[in-house]
Amino acid sequence: MTDLVSADCGIRQLHGRFMDAVWRQDAESFGDCFASDGEWKIAGMHLKSRAMIAETCPKLLGRCEKIQLVTLPAMIELAEVGASGRVHMIEFAKMLDGSSAMTIGVYHDRYVEEGDRWRYAWRHWSFKYRGPADLSAAFVDTPDYGAFPGAPGQDEPTYVRPA
Repeated sequence: MTDLVSADCGIRQLHGRFMDAVWRQDAESFGDCFASDGEWKIAGMHLKSRAMIAETCPKLLGRCEKIQLVTLPAMIELAEVGASGRVHMIEFAKMLDGSSAMTIGVYHDRYVEEGDRWRYAWRHWSFKYRGPADLSAAFVDTPDYGAFPGAPGQDEPTYVRPA
Protein backbone atom coordinates (compact mmCIF):
# COMPACT_ATOMS: atom_id res chain seq x y z
CA MET A 1 0.00 0.00 0.00
CA THR A 2 2.88 2.37 0.71
CA ASP A 3 4.01 2.17 -2.93
CA LEU A 4 0.50 3.08 -4.12
CA VAL A 5 0.29 6.01 -1.69
CA SER A 6 3.70 7.27 -2.77
CA ALA A 7 2.84 6.93 -6.47
CA ASP A 8 -0.53 8.61 -5.93
CA CYS A 9 1.15 11.59 -4.27
CA GLY A 10 3.73 11.92 -7.05
CA ILE A 11 1.12 11.58 -9.79
CA ARG A 12 -1.12 14.19 -8.13
CA GLN A 13 1.89 16.53 -8.18
CA LEU A 14 2.32 15.75 -11.88
CA HIS A 15 -1.32 16.65 -12.60
CA GLY A 16 -0.79 19.87 -10.62
CA ARG A 17 2.30 20.79 -12.66
CA PHE A 18 0.36 20.06 -15.87
CA MET A 19 -2.56 22.32 -14.85
CA ASP A 20 -0.19 25.10 -13.78
CA ALA A 21 1.74 24.96 -17.06
CA VAL A 22 -1.51 25.20 -19.03
CA TRP A 23 -2.73 28.17 -16.95
CA ARG A 24 0.57 30.00 -17.47
CA GLN A 25 0.88 28.79 -21.09
CA ASP A 26 4.42 27.71 -20.28
CA ALA A 27 5.52 25.35 -23.05
CA GLU A 28 8.78 24.36 -21.33
CA SER A 29 7.05 23.40 -18.06
CA PHE A 30 4.29 21.70 -20.04
CA GLY A 31 6.81 19.59 -21.96
CA ASP A 32 8.64 18.78 -18.74
CA CYS A 33 5.52 16.94 -17.54
CA PHE A 34 6.27 14.27 -20.17
CA ALA A 35 9.01 11.65 -20.22
CA SER A 36 11.78 12.35 -22.73
CA ASP A 37 10.18 9.78 -25.06
CA GLY A 38 6.64 10.55 -23.88
CA GLU A 39 3.62 10.52 -26.16
CA TRP A 40 0.55 12.78 -26.17
CA LYS A 41 -2.50 11.87 -28.23
CA ILE A 42 -5.01 14.70 -28.55
CA ALA A 43 -7.35 16.15 -31.21
CA GLY A 44 -6.32 13.68 -33.89
CA MET A 45 -2.61 14.29 -33.31
CA HIS A 46 -0.01 11.87 -31.99
CA LEU A 47 2.95 13.79 -30.62
CA LYS A 48 6.07 11.82 -29.80
CA SER A 49 8.82 13.15 -27.52
CA ARG A 50 9.00 15.84 -24.88
CA ALA A 51 10.56 18.22 -27.41
CA MET A 52 7.74 17.79 -29.95
CA ILE A 53 5.11 18.19 -27.24
CA ALA A 54 6.71 21.39 -25.91
CA GLU A 55 7.05 22.73 -29.47
CA THR A 56 3.36 22.07 -30.25
CA CYS A 57 2.03 23.41 -26.95
CA PRO A 58 1.98 27.12 -27.98
CA LYS A 59 0.10 26.26 -31.18
CA LEU A 60 -2.65 24.56 -29.18
CA LEU A 61 -2.86 27.00 -26.29
CA GLY A 62 -2.17 30.15 -28.31
CA ARG A 63 -5.80 30.50 -29.42
CA CYS A 64 -6.79 31.05 -25.80
CA GLU A 65 -6.39 34.01 -23.48
CA LYS A 66 -6.63 31.71 -20.45
CA ILE A 67 -7.40 28.06 -19.77
CA GLN A 68 -8.33 26.73 -16.35
CA LEU A 69 -8.17 22.96 -15.98
CA VAL A 70 -10.00 21.12 -13.23
CA THR A 71 -8.61 17.64 -12.70
CA LEU A 72 -10.78 15.23 -10.76
CA PRO A 73 -9.19 12.54 -8.58
CA ALA A 74 -7.30 10.00 -10.65
CA MET A 75 -7.69 6.24 -10.52
CA ILE A 76 -4.23 4.68 -10.46
CA GLU A 77 -2.93 1.14 -10.83
CA LEU A 78 0.72 0.28 -10.30
CA ALA A 79 2.51 -1.75 -12.94
CA GLU A 80 5.83 -3.57 -12.84
CA VAL A 81 7.35 -0.40 -14.28
CA GLY A 82 5.41 2.80 -13.67
CA ALA A 83 1.65 3.05 -13.35
CA SER A 84 -1.49 3.57 -15.39
CA GLY A 85 -4.34 5.90 -14.63
CA ARG A 86 -7.57 7.49 -15.70
CA VAL A 87 -8.42 11.08 -14.86
CA HIS A 88 -11.55 13.05 -15.72
CA MET A 89 -10.90 16.66 -16.62
CA ILE A 90 -12.93 19.83 -17.17
CA GLU A 91 -11.47 22.77 -19.07
CA PHE A 92 -12.77 26.33 -19.01
CA ALA A 93 -11.31 28.39 -21.85
CA LYS A 94 -11.56 32.08 -22.70
CA MET A 95 -10.63 32.49 -26.33
CA LEU A 96 -8.74 35.46 -27.79
CA ASP A 97 -11.93 36.58 -29.57
CA GLY A 98 -13.72 36.88 -26.20
CA SER A 99 -15.82 33.74 -26.57
CA SER A 100 -15.61 30.95 -24.01
CA ALA A 101 -16.25 27.24 -23.82
CA MET A 102 -16.18 24.34 -21.43
CA THR A 103 -14.62 21.04 -22.46
CA ILE A 104 -15.09 17.70 -20.68
CA GLY A 105 -13.01 14.63 -21.30
CA VAL A 106 -10.98 11.80 -19.88
CA TYR A 107 -7.24 11.26 -19.98
CA HIS A 108 -6.02 7.66 -20.13
CA ASP A 109 -2.45 7.79 -18.87
CA ARG A 110 0.67 5.76 -18.40
CA TYR A 111 3.13 7.21 -15.91
CA VAL A 112 6.81 6.61 -15.38
CA GLU A 113 9.35 7.82 -12.86
CA GLU A 114 12.05 9.71 -14.74
CA GLY A 115 14.62 11.87 -13.05
CA ASP A 116 13.31 13.10 -9.75
CA ARG A 117 9.58 12.86 -10.46
CA TRP A 118 6.65 11.13 -12.11
CA ARG A 119 5.99 12.06 -15.73
CA TYR A 120 3.54 11.11 -18.45
CA ALA A 121 4.86 8.30 -20.60
CA TRP A 122 1.63 8.28 -22.65
CA ARG A 123 -1.54 10.41 -22.56
CA HIS A 124 -4.64 9.74 -24.62
CA TRP A 125 -7.38 12.39 -24.52
CA SER A 126 -10.94 11.04 -24.83
CA PHE A 127 -12.98 14.07 -25.79
CA LYS A 128 -16.60 14.04 -24.53
CA TYR A 129 -18.07 17.58 -24.68
CA ARG A 130 -17.35 21.15 -25.77
CA GLY A 131 -19.85 23.95 -25.46
CA PRO A 132 -21.54 26.20 -22.94
CA ALA A 133 -21.06 25.49 -19.24
CA ASP A 134 -24.80 24.76 -18.94
CA LEU A 135 -24.17 21.56 -20.98
CA SER A 136 -26.71 22.62 -23.62
CA ALA A 137 -24.51 21.44 -26.52
CA ALA A 138 -24.49 17.82 -27.61
CA PHE A 139 -22.07 15.33 -26.10
CA VAL A 140 -19.71 13.66 -28.56
CA ASP A 141 -20.19 9.97 -29.31
CA THR A 142 -16.75 8.55 -28.56
CA PRO A 143 -15.77 5.08 -27.34
CA ASP A 144 -16.40 3.99 -23.76
CA TYR A 145 -13.51 1.84 -22.57
CA GLY A 146 -15.40 0.31 -19.66
CA ALA A 147 -14.45 0.46 -16.01
CA PHE A 148 -10.89 1.33 -15.07
CA PRO A 149 -8.33 0.03 -15.98
CA GLY A 150 -10.02 -0.20 -19.40
CA ALA A 151 -8.25 2.12 -21.84
CA PRO A 152 -7.76 2.74 -25.54
CA GLY A 153 -5.19 0.69 -27.39
CA GLN A 154 -1.77 2.13 -28.09
CA ASP A 155 -2.69 2.85 -31.73
CA GLU A 156 -6.28 4.02 -31.20
CA PRO A 157 -6.82 7.53 -32.56
CA THR A 158 -8.21 10.45 -30.63
CA TYR A 159 -11.26 12.30 -31.83
CA VAL A 160 -11.56 15.85 -33.08
CA ARG A 161 -14.49 17.96 -31.97
CA PRO A 162 -17.09 18.68 -34.61
CA ALA A 163 -16.78 22.13 -36.22
